[in-house]
Amino acid sequence: MVSRRLFLSGLGLGAAGIAAPALARTQRLPVVDVDLRGSIDASAHGIRPGAGDRKSKAFAKLLKEAAAKNTPVFLPPGDYTVSNITLPDNTRLTGVPGATRIVYGGDGHLFAADGAGRIELANLVIDGANRWLGDTVDGLVHFSNVANVTIENCEIQGSSKTAVSLQRCGGRIERSRLSGAAEYALYAVESRDLSVTGNHVFDCGNGGILIHRWEKGHDGTIVSGNRIARISATHGGTGQYGNGINIFRADAVMISNNHISGCAFSAIRANAGSNVQISGNTCLDSGETAIYSEFGFEGALVNGNLVDGAANGILIVNFDEGGRLASVTGNVVRNLRLEGPYIHDGAGFGFGIAVEADTVVSGNTVENAPKWGLMLGWGPYMRGLVVSGNLVRRSPVGCAVTVVEEAGSALISGNIFEETPNGAIAGYRWNERTTGDLAREGPTFAHLTIERNRTG
Repeated sequence: MVSRRLFLSGLGLGAAGIAAPALARTQRLPVVDVDLRGSIDASAHGIRPGAGDRKSKAFAKLLKEAAAKNTPVFLPPGDYTVSNITLPDNTRLTGVPGATRIVYGGDGHLFAADGAGRIELANLVIDGANRWLGDTVDGLVHFSNVANVTIENCEIQGSSKTAVSLQRCGGRIERSRLSGAAEYALYAVESRDLSVTGNHVFDCGNGGILIHRWEKGHDGTIVSGNRIARISATHGGTGQYGNGINIFRADAVMISNNHISGCAFSAIRANAGSNVQISGNTCLDSGETAIYSEFGFEGALVNGNLVDGAANGILIVNFDEGGRLASVTGNVVRNLRLEGPYIHDGAGFGFGIAVEADTVVSGNTVENAPKWGLMLGWGPYMRGLVVSGNLVRRSPVGCAVTVVEEAGSALISGNIFEETPNGAIAGYRWNERTTGDLAREGPTFAHLTIERNRTG
């Protein structure tokens, strides 16, 4: 037994250093035998690298025994080829970062779990080797109904489907590298208190981080501080695939401080997600619209984002489907283009910020939009817009506003429009321009208030 007095006296010796050499030589500190790792070494149970898929049953047995004791399992460096591992509740599996590799042997699935309270994977390389995955799983790591999932400091690569698939799970995915998935890096549906933070996602076939629900409702997932790059859309489509971060029917999701580049469609696309916050993200080189909040949503906060390179910048649209109520503030949108990944049958491409209903647009900077800097409403679908304090530069038309019958009200006040050769503010009937420069001519439509704008 180590008494408190003896322990404190030992600390005192350490602090005294050379000030008491004689005492240090005569007084011995107690020897305490402590297992600092506190885990089971798999090699001591016959689980060694290079043994091939023959060790799958022994590996599964070891995990079950360790989980029953609430004990972590440690895998030393090396390649472990396994298949069809069902992880029991309380699995805690760890290795040496970058050196412990679990390789999928094929013939079914790699890691699956259902109905567990806790599953933890840390410091592992999990390689799907692009091998076939069976119909019972959607991902290389496939968890259902797991209350607390932790995937930390792992590399998950080469999945022939999705890297990590979560259904009705909570927990955290953090500081991991998810790459080379044929489908998505992370597909999380019906999540509960999930956090996805600090990950590196790249080179995936159809999507990066997907937060979905089968039915619209509260989700509350946090997606923050991730780096996402080179997301393709091998399935094609008009935006269902090819997005860095995709929200569908999930309410109260926070998307902040992510760095997203090279997505075939959107950097961030929120479809029917109410009370979504999209803030502080860097969105570079998007194939279509960089940031989308669309269809049946109420409540979107889009602020402080940087968009450089896209077909369109920021779209808050689909009032015809119930999309309404937003604040778009303090964003920088620049260097857009007229071409997109498909033939558009609506407004097309090449505009900076588009909004439709119950939305404030303030303090944004738009530069080099080749069609319109700002787009307000679409046909009769406009209501309650406040557009003030924005700067638009180098766009043929600074602001396009709908003048179709039954369109609702818009206040366009105190903006600066520079280098807009075809007009600062112009009225449109869908894509057809029907007015001169309303910034110079004054208000001619009852639903529009246009005042104190500067042009140059």
